[in-house]
Amino acid sequence: MTRASTAALLLLLLAAAPGVGQQDPLGAVRPEAANLSPDALQAATDLLARYVSDGTIAGAVAAVSRNGQLGYLQAVGYQDLESGVPMTARSIFRIYSMSKPITAVAVMMLYEEGRFQLTDPVSRYLSEFEGVRVATGEGDETRPPTRPITIEDLLLHTSGLSHRTSPLYQEAGVRDRRDDLHTFVTKIVQPPLMEDPGTNFRYSEATTVLGRLVEIWSGQRFDTFLRERIFSPLGMFDTGFSVGPAQESRLTTVYRTAEDGSLAPFEIEEVPFTEEDVLLEGAVGLVSTVPDYLRFAQMLLNGGELNGVRLLEESTVAMMTRNGLTGSALESRGGAMGWGLANVNVVLDASRVDPPANLGEYGWNGSAGTVFWNDPVERTVIVLMTQSSPPLPGGLRERFKEAIHAALVD
Repeated sequence: MTRASTAALLLLLLAAAPGVGQQDPLGAVRPEAANLSPDALQAATDLLARYVSDGTIAGAVAAVSRNGQLGYLQAVGYQDLESGVPMTARSIFRIYSMSKPITAVAVMMLYEEGRFQLTDPVSRYLSEFEGVRVATGEGDETRPPTRPITIEDLLLHTSGLSHRTSPLYQEAGVRDRRDDLHTFVTKIVQPPLMEDPGTNFRYSEATTVLGRLVEIWSGQRFDTFLRERIFSPLGMFDTGFSVGPAQESRLTTVYRTAEDGSLAPFEIEEVPFTEEDVLLEGAVGLVSTVPDYLRFAQMLLNGGELNGVRLLEESTVAMMTRNGLTGSALESRGGAMGWGLANVNVVLDASRVDPPANLGEYGWNGSAGTVFWNDPVERTVIVLMTQSSPPLPGGLRERFKEAIHAALVD
């Protein structure tokens, strides 16, 4: 099977009793009880179905909570077109950069414990950063930075470090999923910084450096810290750095459009997520499900707590989810969207944002087709996951969010 057909679409509302690996993340209610319009939600589902039936995506899972109640959870299409395995609420996705907010929460949990200050230089904890240099733009010439990189710089992507796909990092072999975090850190400081710390927003591998700092501050492996301090307490039992044998049948296939217009499987990584990962990559390394990530996002919207489990103080979450950029770094983002310590976009000017958003809304996405939005005004969490490269093609992200906004009832 190479394409989905309308007749074969799976359109299921999945709401089971809470428990390990189950689909019900918050307690499912009828849409009306969550102040959501059933008719408008059906239109959102129909939208996803059309994207599947026309071959733009293989499948999707989406969820919406409002006022802490799960009012919408839908699975549409297929995990794998070739085998015909249907998408379900328990399907597992490569979430890539949606790993970053989880890493940021781990960091700020240790901040609350007094393990560091945001203004601390990174070199205080990672000696490899003591000799970093800045590219001058004149050949291979470099110079010392005007000030040290701080922990806050890593969280705000104002460190001068670059993205994993940059030619400079690829040439230097900075990101290799067969390396451990210590080796990664020794590699990332070899190329020069792209600019002085604090002067520009440059989306980067800084979040993976933060994963190494979590290990140093906590005395635990990064994956162990996440499992014991975040995933288990929140009931995120399908979230981790790799997919075990018992989960493998639920891992979705990534697709991209081939030259003939059909969807073809596409391998993004040399080391697949079915193998235990050596590089515990806080920037892009996690897999998860829609229900798992909804629990995480709801915890943030609740101010650091979910179902009696508190990970962060409300004041800390407020600090993390407001814009932290200033001056030239904020200007480099255009002014409509800021960036928070939680590694999320933050809406600063709703009149300039498309699709519609409220002031202070925040969220982020992943490069294989996942996205979440938290709206403190509407008390709404939206999570949408597909597996496609490029991510969420055909304006799906924007159109789905518009459809959900149309479903909000006062």
